[in-house]
Amino acid sequence: MSIGGLRRAARESVSGLPREFWWLWTSTLVNRLGAFVATFMALYLTVDQGYSASYAGLVASLHGLGGVVSSLGGGVMTDRLGRRPTLLIAQTSTAVSVAVLGFVQHPVAIAAVAFVVGMASNASRPAVQAMIADIVRPEDRVRAFSLNYWAINLGFAVSAAAAGFVAEHSYLAGFLGEAAMTLICAIVIFVKLPESRPEHVETKGAPVEPQISMRTVLRDGRFMSVVGLSFLIALIFMQGHVGLPLAMGADGFASSDFGMAIAVNGVLIVALQIPVTRYIEHRDPRRLLIISSLLAGYGFGLTVFAGSIAVYALTVCVWTLAEIVNAPTQTGLVVRLSPLHGRGRYQGMYTLSWSVAALVAPLLAGFVIDRFGAEWLWGMCAVLGTVAGLGYWLLMRGLPEEDAPGEAASPEDTEKAAAVSA
Repeated sequence: MSIGGLRRAARESVSGLPREFWWLWTSTLVNRLGAFVATFMALYLTVDQGYSASYAGLVASLHGLGGVVSSLGGGVMTDRLGRRPTLLIAQTSTAVSVAVLGFVQHPVAIAAVAFVVGMASNASRPAVQAMIADIVRPEDRVRAFSLNYWAINLGFAVSAAAAGFVAEHSYLAGFLGEAAMTLICAIVIFVKLPESRPEHVETKGAPVEPQISMRTVLRDGRFMSVVGLSFLIALIFMQGHVGLPLAMGADGFASSDFGMAIAVNGVLIVALQIPVTRYIEHRDPRRLLIISSLLAGYGFGLTVFAGSIAVYALTVCVWTLAEIVNAPTQTGLVVRLSPLHGRGRYQGMYTLSWSVAALVAPLLAGFVIDRFGAEWLWGMCAVLGTVAGLGYWLLMRGLPEEDAPGEAASPEDTEKAAAVSA
């Protein structure tokens, strides 16, 4: 493709989205640029503070547990208080707790504050995803979620390198830097973005919309099936940061070797997310979810044959392609299955599937590798990918054509997107 063609493709990828989305996108990018705690917590505790690896693992688990707790709480707040107040509370709490984490020294205090950081930082996810669904037209949502996911990975890739240099001089500077960037984002979002939560509009003769509660979400069998499939997919993808380094270490590879292999993941997402999204944007989401599930499972399954960094990197390429396709498509499906006035709760439940997977994946990887060997873990990934693909096939085969995600917009959705874009 020529340079002119690349420019035209890039312009088409970002055109047509409302200004409010780009403020939200910028907030996502800046927040990920300051993602110091999640990246360097283990090194900070073991190298700088002198704690054991087991204690560092405990703190990481508590951080993840905080995310599990806040997934549902953040979703309820998003629906009840609104998107803006939830983002302000979550991001301000994140900034304060991250700053405090840089100063506390007692092991119990560190563990407690890490739990709070995990809660606060994860509480904003349902609000962000619900706001994107509110302000972006239904036909553009897959592209919008893809661009937001691209910002997450771009910010993480840059922050991982920059934070490494910061950590060499002062871990405290890293904590305070993340706190400052998060606080700035909270203020900018609250000032620049109007509330996007849809209002209940009473129409004469129209049936009253039932109240949405967490019980409503749990009773939505079709949606909870999607949450279960999302959990399986998340378990697979988590092995890139849990099972893969353990397996490579057991094979005698150094941490720098793992760094080279996993770097392929970030590079490919940054390079391919936008062009791949343009290719899949208007394609059948049923087929995309099935294919991405199989690619994820068998991409990790191929790791059983890896014996060199090059082959490890090749397997990373396969499951990264699955990640690029799955992330925006699955999020778009979640939005499509969510009632207009229950998007926060539904997004919170979807977020919970990833938070729980983040807790289960390390335990699963450690148990399987210690008891049976890494090859069993990779075989299990292939099985999970197959089960997920079959699950999506069965689930979406029964969807009415007019109910399929991304194919029809409700009148309220269309009016809301038009109002925001105006």
